[in-house]
Amino acid sequence: MQTDRTEFQVTDPFRATQAARADLRALASIVICSVIWGTTWYAITLQLGTVDPTASVTYRFALASVVLFLFCWWWREPIRLSGPQHMAVFGQGVLTFSIQYSMVYEAEQHIASAVVAVIFAGLAFVNLVLFRVLLGQRANWRAWVGAMLGVVGVAAMFIAELRRSGGGHEVLFGLTIALVAMIFAAAGNLAAWKAQKAGAPVLGSVAWAMAYGAGLVFLFGLATGVEFTFEMTPAYVGSLLYLSIFGSVVAFALYFILARAKGYALASYISALTPPVALLMSVIFENARFGWVAALGVALVLAGQVLLIRAPKGG
Repeated sequence: MQTDRTEFQVTDPFRATQAARADLRALASIVICSVIWGTTWYAITLQLGTVDPTASVTYRFALASVVLFLFCWWWREPIRLSGPQHMAVFGQGVLTFSIQYSMVYEAEQHIASAVVAVIFAGLAFVNLVLFRVLLGQRANWRAWVGAMLGVVGVAAMFIAELRRSGGGHEVLFGLTIALVAMIFAAAGNLAAWKAQKAGAPVLGSVAWAMAYGAGLVFLFGLATGVEFTFEMTPAYVGSLLYLSIFGSVVAFALYFILARAKGYALASYISALTPPVALLMSVIFENARFGWVAALGVALVLAGQVLLIRAPKGG
């Protein structure tokens, strides 16, 4: 009996330390991803103009996939996938790196980049619904309340943008495209979860998903007559490198590692922390101005983030 007590006395502090370290890594991942993705919304605007958005999306994820494959090779991470794993990863590539980002680039041609970022704060709620309805996963009531606050915050930002712009058709189109893109992002998370359940390695699966996404966007461009031009300017090349390396390789690797460790509901709420950064970038570089309704929306989003993080798993 004495031996058993000694074992528990040694083991419990060790487990507590391991858990604390895991929580610290999760927090660091959230902060890093939030800062990176908070700035990528503006970086995308530097890709718009001369080069067709379809070409820019292709370049971004083609470069990101090559870098990630090389990193896996150098770090000796597995990249070989089975047939079922490839199917799940292909779905992730179609939904996330093909359809979703093509729509994001389109939306940012019509509305401020920060508005798109705020709309994506609703991703946590859509994830909770999808994973509950399709997979039967339960979430604590605090998670639901937190996600709903995010939705209300998104709605407030939606209304604020319509009021600020006078409710024109172009703005309404941009807002709608951004909302649909956010739904595709949630569906992409579901495909990523299926890849995880199929046993696909996290970094290898992300590399393949980006490669599939870039290939599909490229084929779409060929079919629709897109000219794959390139702009050799510091703004375009610099933003492309930033979006590919930091916005894609670093951020998505951290995001999916976090999602596998802590769940997709918590990981997706990184998108709720990016609006303050995106708003600041938009105010400084796009001369955007947001009133009290927009500020209320962001406050609700952040309040929802606090509830979601503090919510225990389960009903």
